[in-house]
Order: sequence, then C-alpha cells, then structure tokens
Amino acid sequence: MKTQSKRRPQPLSPDSSPNPFDILTEEIVCKILDHLHNDPFATKAFSLTSKAFYFIESRHRRILKPLRPELLPRIFHRYPFVSHLDLSMCPRVDDNTLNVISSTWKATLQSINLSRSRFFTNAGLSSLFVNCSGLVEVDLCNATQLTDLAASAIAEAKNLERLSLARCKSITDMGIGCIAVGCRKLTSLCLKWCLRVGDLGVELIALKCKQIRSLDLSYLPITEKSLNSVLQLQHLEDLVLEGCHGIDDDGLSTLDQSCKSLKMLNLSNCQNVTHTGLSYLINGTEQLQQIILAYGSSVTSDLVKCLNAYSKLQSIKLDGCTVTWSGIKAMASLNAPVKELSLSKCLGLTDDGLSFLVQSHKDLRKLDITCCRKITYTSIDIITNSCTSLTSLRMESCSLIPKEAFVLIGARCSFLEELDATDNEIDDEGLKSISRCSKLSILKLGICSNISDEGLAKVGSSCSMLKEVDLYRSVAISDEGIAAIGEGCPALEMINIAYNDKITDNSLISLSKCRLLKALEIRGCLGVSSIGLSAIAVGCKQLTVLDIKKCFNINDNGMLPLAQFSQNLKQINLSYCSVTDVGLVALASISRLQNMTILHLAGLTPNGLAAALLACRALTKVKLHASFRPLLPQSILGYMEAHGCVFHWRDKAFQV
Repeated sequence: MKTQSKRRPQPLSPDSSPNPFDILTEEIVCKILDHLHNDPFATKAFSLTSKAFYFIESRHRRILKPLRPELLPRIFHRYPFVSHLDLSMCPRVDDNTLNVISSTWKATLQSINLSRSRFFTNAGLSSLFVNCSGLVEVDLCNATQLTDLAASAIAEAKNLERLSLARCKSITDMGIGCIAVGCRKLTSLCLKWCLRVGDLGVELIALKCKQIRSLDLSYLPITEKSLNSVLQLQHLEDLVLEGCHGIDDDGLSTLDQSCKSLKMLNLSNCQNVTHTGLSYLINGTEQLQQIILAYGSSVTSDLVKCLNAYSKLQSIKLDGCTVTWSGIKAMASLNAPVKELSLSKCLGLTDDGLSFLVQSHKDLRKLDITCCRKITYTSIDIITNSCTSLTSLRMESCSLIPKEAFVLIGARCSFLEELDATDNEIDDEGLKSISRCSKLSILKLGICSNISDEGLAKVGSSCSMLKEVDLYRSVAISDEGIAAIGEGCPALEMINIAYNDKITDNSLISLSKCRLLKALEIRGCLGVSSIGLSAIAVGCKQLTVLDIKKCFNINDNGMLPLAQFSQNLKQINLSYCSVTDVGLVALASISRLQNMTILHLAGLTPNGLAAALLACRALTKVKLHASFRPLLPQSILGYMEAHGCVFHWRDKAFQV
C-alpha cells in the first residue's frame, strides 16, 4: 500500500524563499488585515513584515485615500482591487488622473469621493463613468466649475445609487434632467445650494428616479410645483427642504399628493411655512419619525397639532423658534415616543413650560436647551427626576442655572454620554457628581471659572471612556487636573485647554500618554514650550489638528519633533509663535499637512516662506499676512494655486 504524501503549504508570495509566515493561509492573513483597516500605521507595519504579507496586503486592500494625486501612479500597480477611492485630500485631480483611474479599476471601483478636488472637467468624468460601470456612489460636492456638460457625463453612470452635487452652482435644470434620464437607480441625491436648479429639474428627478429614498433640496429656488411630483415617490424616506423660501402656505395648500413612506422632514429656515402649510405637506404621512422646524415660525398649539397623528415620531427639533405656552402644552400631549428634543435658542421657553414638557416625555434620550437663558434650578430638578435615561444633555450658556443643579445631573442621569455645560456655574461638587456617569465620552466645560483640578481629577479617575474634553478659558485648571485626564482617559481624542495660564509643559507631557489624541488646542497657554510639544509629537502620533497660536515659547525646537513623528498632521495654527524659517521648512516635510495659519511670525522671511510652500505639496489652504503678498514671487503663488492651494490674505494688526 502506497503511503500518501502530505501536501505542503504553498508560499503566499511569488518569492519562494523560506519564510516562517508561509504556514499561514491567505484566508487567515486576510482576516488579520480586516482587523487592522482603521490603523494605517499597523497596516503598513504588517505589510513590511515579509514579502508574503506585502503581496497579500496589496491585493486585500479595497479602500484607498491617497495624500496627493502624484502618488497615484505608484499605487495603481500595487493595489489592483480598490473599490472605494477617496480623493478628498487631493485638491488637484485633472482629467488625465481620472482617465488612469478609470482604466486601472474599471472592474472594481464602486465609489469615489471628489468633494475637495478641482481641475477635472466633463471629459474626465465621462471617461470615469463610461469605464467604471460598477460605480454606485459619487461625491462631487463643491465642484463649482462643473456645468451641464459634466451632468451629461454623470448620466453615463447607469448603476449609480448615491450622488452628491452640493454647491455645484453652475449645473442647471438641463443637466439635472440628463442625470434623471440616465441614472434611474438613484436612491440618494443631494442638490443643496445648486442655485440654478429649479422646479423643472426636481420634477424630472421625481418622475424618472422612482427609487429615491433620500433627497436634499436645501436652498433651491423651488416651489410647490415640483413638490407634487416629489411626494409621489413611493420609497422616499428623507426629504430636506431647508431654506427653500419659494415654498409657502399658499403653494402647499394646492398639494394633492401625500408621501406615506416619509420618515424625516427638514423644513429649517422655511419662514413662509406655518402650521397651515405643514399640515398639507405631511398629510397622509404614516411613518414620520423625525421633524426639523428650526428657525421657522412660532411653535403654537396649531403647529403641534399637525403632529398629533404621528405615533412613531421620535425626534423634534425646534431650534431658534419662538415657543408659546399653548405650543408647549400641545407637545406634552403628543402621543408619540419622543426620544430627542432640541430647543436650542428657543425664545419664550421658561421653567414652567420645559418642566411641563419633560414630565410628559420621560423616555427622552437627548435634550438640547442651549442658550435658553430663562431656565433655572427648577427645570434641571424636574428634567433629571423625569428623564433618567438621558444620554445627551446640551445646556451651554444657561446662565440662571446654579451650581447645585449639576449635582442632580450626576446623581440621577447615570447613562449620560454627552454633557455640554459651557459657560455655566458648575463647580467641583458638580463635577464630582457627574463623574458617576461612567459612560461619559464628551464633556464640554469651556468658560467654567468655578471648576478646579479637584473636580477634574475626579472625572479623570472615573470616566475612562472620555473622548472629547473642552476646558477653553476654564482658568482655574492647572497641570494637576490635566494629569488626571491624561492618566485616566486613554481613549481621549480631542482636548481644548486654550487660554489657561496655569497650564505648563507638564500638562502636555501628561497628555502625551493619550495615544489616540487627534486634536489639541493650546492657544494662549503662555506656560507651554517646545519641550511639552515635543512630548506630544513623540507620544501622540495620531495627531491631526494642532492650534498653538500665541504660545510664544514654542520655537523651532518644537517643530522638528512634529516633522519627525506627527506624520498625520493635517492642520496647524502657528500664529504669534517663535518659529522661524527653519521650523516652517521642517514642517513642510509632513506629507498630509493641508491647512496652515501663519500670522505674525517674527522670525519668518519671504525666502523661508517660499521654500516651505514649495516643499509642502499637500497644502489646500494657507492664511498669511497681507504684507507677504508683494514679497513672494508670483510664480510660486501661481504654482501653488494651480495645484489646488487657496491663499487667504489677512491684514491683521499685531495683538499684544
């Protein structure tokens, strides 16, 4: 009997040299890569482990977000199966680039983001849509240069399902008509700020694209004429009519259609629509779950009665509206499971009204009473006693709420995940109470002069899930409080400690332990220097946004570590720092740097600035003092602008 030989595992790459990792199957390696996709550094390290892993990673990657278009030729061959391409970091994408993309990934490409890209025309788009027949999602926001010719090219994408054309201000009804005829499978369309699109274009979309589920018509010059067709869309769920000033009660009263499938309606800034028009618009709607009437007509009983029939209504947003007592009583009587209520900047909202309202909707999860300046302890007492399942409470600038009220929030709302107490009277006792909310991830305490390190330390030791902390101008906070946050909140991604004069380098050294930190604002912190910034650069390699304006003790010694370790940095404000040509040129080596604000750098010369601008290839926006404009060679400015960089010149006097 012949002995059956065992099949030896095949190498994972063309390279046949012995490799201990070859015992792993390709399927196992791909599973590992699936868990690394959110961490580009881990993915890169993985691919460099061996030639086999390098080979598999190149074929496994489906999502690609290149830093600059000139990098594309190097990655076309390496990543042959890309399905989702995000070019939002590439300000210059021309027709030739789109041609190469369409020929390289014509069999795999499903979505492309060109929302921050320019310089392509209808010719490049035509090549893209003709060759990439599998495209289902395209984002062309901000492409103000596109005309109806580009819209006719988009119409070639027969399988397109999601399209965003926000701020494509040169496209007219004619172009939208082409899209309507060609893209019959559309389910989501955004035409926000397409100011030359009117009733005709919207009607054509409604008549031809029967699968539409989400439609954003914000700020379009449309009237009720096109709404009749829109309301006939049998699958429509989300309709945004924000700022459509051509829609009014008289026009809505002529509607003879209703949309039974509608779940979300946004009528913000529609000042000509009252309860009369609203009743016609939502008549017959059976599935309504969210309605947004912000900055519209007064909230009266008649307005709220329009919502009585909608038993599935969960979210009501009335920001900026005048609220009447009759409207409050009517809202309290709604027979709906309201989970979210937004009353930010509502005039007329008092303790009596708010207390009456929340006692009728005890299942609230999110409540926004920002800038409701007549609210006092009474309201907070009843809110926290009635709505114990709150996960989000926004109450910025509620100036009549005393410090004792914040103790109630922590004692009664243990499920809280977000609290905005900016510009309030909260003190350490309130913070200690709020520290009981162990799920807290967002805490905003800007301009809170009564809090100190004692209260913040308690938060740091108890709220380990914190991701965002705002301590802007909370002047009693010092290094001790920040140390507690750095030690106890490993998930921290954003912190603002601007204009706190007790903050020193020790705070930055403490925060350097937060490896996930992405945004740091320390402007006006006079006690920090390059030593602390260097610690941040070494420890926080995910940093993308940095504001060190008016940190006078930060100089070139802080820029060099940033250039070496902070390769994810996208935005920086250097104004008034002690950085010279040397530091700025060093920063230019950061390949992802897109946005720089450089005002009043005493050590900066025109030659140094020119060298830095030329070296920083990914720049899309630069703020400079107007005095530099005549000193920089026009050829350099022209070169930068041709590559997608926008200059903002500021004639701003030096602030002592």
